[in-house]
Amino acid sequence: MRLLLAQICCILALVVAGSTLAETLSHPAVPVVESLHGELLETMQKAKTLGYQGRFDKLRSALGDSFDLEFMARKAVGRSWKKFSEPEQERWLDSFQRVTCANYADRFTGFSGQSFETLGVDPASHETVMVRTRLVDPEGDNVALNYRLIETPDGWRIIDVYLDGTVSELALRRSEYSAVIKREGLDELVASIDRRVDELAAIH
Repeated sequence: MRLLLAQICCILALVVAGSTLAETLSHPAVPVVESLHGELLETMQKAKTLGYQGRFDKLRSALGDSFDLEFMARKAVGRSWKKFSEPEQERWLDSFQRVTCANYADRFTGFSGQSFETLGVDPASHETVMVRTRLVDPEGDNVALNYRLIETPDGWRIIDVYLDGTVSELALRRSEYSAVIKREGLDELVASIDRRVDELAAIH
């Protein structure tokens, strides 16, 4: 009798867990992440045919649809954003978009059977959510990729990516970019990003 009750409890727990997972994966933020993953996989599969510039152009559109790049650009320079003139803000946003696309075009350069899995959705601070995923690599280690999203007038958009599940990419950029602005100003930051974009294009 005890064994039967234990088995019933296990089955009920699995049913509840499955139901909870299905509910979280129905969150409207999930399709945004999965659409991005679809574009990334297609880019990886066609990487050699597309070449670096083709990957850059394809991902520029995909990232623009999935990310709130203006929000991220503001946060990446911290309080300096409010000190920029409107032309400076536009200039910085363009630089931030270009280096973001360049980094993705540099990373996704080939395909060897990788896939993405969506694992769940958790509430996060400031009315955001965290979509937990992982990149499954049959020839290497799986990589946790968590996406933080916020609801905007245009729908849910990604505002940060946590590499290995914990390392905030936006925080790393803010640390780097804010230091350059403090030492040398916006002109040098934009110049350094231009050099970085040119270097990435040159090595492919």
